[in-house]
Amino acid sequence: MDETQVFEEHRGRLRAVAYRMLGSLSEADDAVQETWLRLARTDVSEIENLGGWLTTVTGRICLNLLRSRTTRPELPLDTHVPDPIVRPDEGLGPEGEAMLADEVGLALLVVLDTLNPAERLAFVLHDMFAVAFDEIALIVDRSPAATRQLASRARRRVADAAPTPDADLARQREVVDAFFAASRDGDFDALLAVLDPDVLLRADGGPGRPALSMILRGGAEVAGQARIGGLLFPAIRRALINGLPGAVIAPRDEVVSIMSFVVRGGRIVEINVLADPHRLRALTFWFS
Repeated sequence: MDETQVFEEHRGRLRAVAYRMLGSLSEADDAVQETWLRLARTDVSEIENLGGWLTTVTGRICLNLLRSRTTRPELPLDTHVPDPIVRPDEGLGPEGEAMLADEVGLALLVVLDTLNPAERLAFVLHDMFAVAFDEIALIVDRSPAATRQLASRARRRVADAAPTPDADLARQREVVDAFFAASRDGDFDALLAVLDPDVLLRADGGPGRPALSMILRGGAEVAGQARIGGLLFPAIRRALINGLPGAVIAPRDEVVSIMSFVVRGGRIVEINVLADPHRLRALTFWFS
């Protein structure tokens, strides 16, 4: 098998690594393309594990991209929502369910954005893709023991800040549907019933749209905002956002926002909203 075949076999894994590292679909694709270019310039005859080499190269490219973000002040915003993976919410069958099991929620990607680049690399490669600390240490230029500590710190941050959703996808959808029904009806009490008292809403309107970018916490605050937005909710299209129930808000088939929910204990604990028109235009939808 030549290196082109090996690369194509690993392309999906490499894109998954890059997406979890960068939270950007376009940057993930760029990182995978750069990995291919480096492979084309490399003599692979002495590489024993080409798949592992590809993962390592992709990780190093992503690490460099994350470090370069520190010079871009427009990115580290509290309201930043990573690029979503949007799929129609319909019967998926066993293959589709398995695919969703491999997806990572937006809430987790938001937490990964708070890690420093080395911590994020160590956590993603080791905890999500089972790369050995010895190999990760070569990328971050630290000892294996120090690299293990990077992953451990990241793991604690993730455990503290990333809510784990309920396992029952159908039950999650019922809760999300109840949220939209209460929003359309302007039923404040019904909204409070489906919202966790400490629910967090994060909305990313994009650069230059501060009125659409916000962070709200608490059932009453989020319920009040949901009643205001309820006028648009008749235009919702049920969707799976990174494997979890959500919605695409598309009046007249023009996407104006994407909403992702985390349901835990039968209540909504986190809502992430992407309303950046530039980034929305870069996404593809099944109904367009």
